[in-house]
Amino acid sequence: MFARRSTNAINIITGIAVFGVAIGTAALILILSVFNGFEDLFLGLYNSFNPDVTITPEKGKTFDVDSITLEQLYQLEEVVAISQTLEEKAMFDYKDNKDIGLLKGVDQYYSVVTGIDSTIREGSYRFDQDGIPLAVIGQGIRNKLGVDVDDPFSPLTIYWPKRKRSGIFDTRPFKSKQVQPTGTFLVQQDFENQYVLTSIDLVRELLNRPGACSALEIDLAEGSSNSSTYAKLQDIVGEEFVIKNRYEQEASFLRLMQVEKWLSFAIVGLMMLLISFNLIGALWMIVLEKQADIAILRSMGMTRGDVYRLFIYEGLLLCGFGVLLGFALATIIYILQTTVGIINLPGGMLIDAYPVSLRWFDFPIVALTVISIGGLAAILPARRARRVEAVIQSE
Repeated sequence: MFARRSTNAINIITGIAVFGVAIGTAALILILSVFNGFEDLFLGLYNSFNPDVTITPEKGKTFDVDSITLEQLYQLEEVVAISQTLEEKAMFDYKDNKDIGLLKGVDQYYSVVTGIDSTIREGSYRFDQDGIPLAVIGQGIRNKLGVDVDDPFSPLTIYWPKRKRSGIFDTRPFKSKQVQPTGTFLVQQDFENQYVLTSIDLVRELLNRPGACSALEIDLAEGSSNSSTYAKLQDIVGEEFVIKNRYEQEASFLRLMQVEKWLSFAIVGLMMLLISFNLIGALWMIVLEKQADIAILRSMGMTRGDVYRLFIYEGLLLCGFGVLLGFALATIIYILQTTVGIINLPGGMLIDAYPVSLRWFDFPIVALTVISIGGLAAILPARRARRVEAVIQSE
């Protein structure tokens, strides 16, 4: 990198090769950081709707709550609060605008378990006012129906399919109930596009299932989200119920995020293979220039294997220097992005700039990847250097 050579072009080529490795390393770190940032962002949004743990029936959609089981769950020191929820598909009608979504009945502990009340963007979080049933709706379904939460004279009508007719003269296939929209929440798009929240008592009335639940949603004490706690919960509720933590509740989404993350990593890794040709060229030029020096070393007793390893080490050294430079460059860009926001997102998004999150275990993964590529790139020049004889024949 720094030694004087007979041709300055070799120094320039070596510098370009190292700089290319640094750019590739920084790109690998940043691509992982962006996916980490989006993962943290979406998990944060999910956490405003998903609890620490859900308990759902293994078969069927609903179950009747057992007060003894609830008491046993509350006796666990890891359990802070338990919310009973009941959800089902329904059709919503507001000023002749119709849409199908999910009606979710919740109790007074739901905001404690999920923190949904912190995501209210307009109106308020409440489900009853002087005996009038209220509803809080997702921003997506609000936009589709054109709901105005400040209009007290336009109720939201809920249509629910009847499971059986009350008589031979009952020709209506749906039950209906009017609720007053009182607020909108903004969380992950899948939720806000389909969910309408209201009192669980109202949903039980529509279903004609007093005491029914589709899930028990549990808030755990800090540091209690572990396999031991889940095992205790499973022992209490039995094998007829499924225990899911936060990650398992959105397993398909997180799995997709991981696939996209590592596919992007692989694509940038292929770019590193192209960059490695610069490293091959730089090392090859060094071998051609240093043939006389190699011959002297061979005459002093260095074997072909020693020469081969020397140039492998040279390639790893240049690559390692590029890795350190790339780590520094990625860290600087990360600091600028988190403080200034050098790459912004279009208007109307939840955040103003691309989210980034550096994780320590990304650095050894990237370093191992890049140095492995550098070691492979050094093989051809090292094999060429190994063929240099101890004495150079003059013409």
